[in-house]
Amino acid sequence: MTEQTTILYRPVGHGELELIRASGFREFPPRLPEQPIFYPLLTEAYATQIARDWNTRDERSGFAGYVLRFFVRAEFLCNYDVHVVGSSEHREYWIPANALHDLNANIVGEIEIVSEFHG
Repeated sequence: MTEQTTILYRPVGHGELELIRASGFREFPPRLPEQPIFYPLLTEAYATQIARDWNTRDERSGFAGYVLRFFVRAEFLCNYDVHVVGSSEHREYWIPANALHDLNANIVGEIEIVSEFHG
C-alpha cells in the first residue's frame, strides 16, 4: 500500500533557507518566539506571491525569496484545518510552533527549492 502524501509549499527568506540547507533539506527550523504558528501553503502560486512580492523587499529575508516544495503524510495533516486568508487561492495550514517537530517527522523525502527571487 502506498503512503498518501500532500504537497505543500513554503516561502522563505535567505536565513531560513540556510537553516533548512543545514538540515540536509529534511526539516524546517524552530519558530522564533514571535512566530507561534508555522504556515505551510497549499499552492505554489500563493507561495510565489509571498516570496516574490514580500520576501524580496524584506531586510530580514535578505531581500531574497525562495519557494520550497515538500511532501507531508496526509494522515498527519488530518489533525489540522485549511484556512483561507484572502482570496480562495490563499489557503494554508496553521501548525502550532510546538507541533513543528511532528510536522518535520512527517515530511517524506527532501524539501526542494522550486524557485527563487531577488530584490
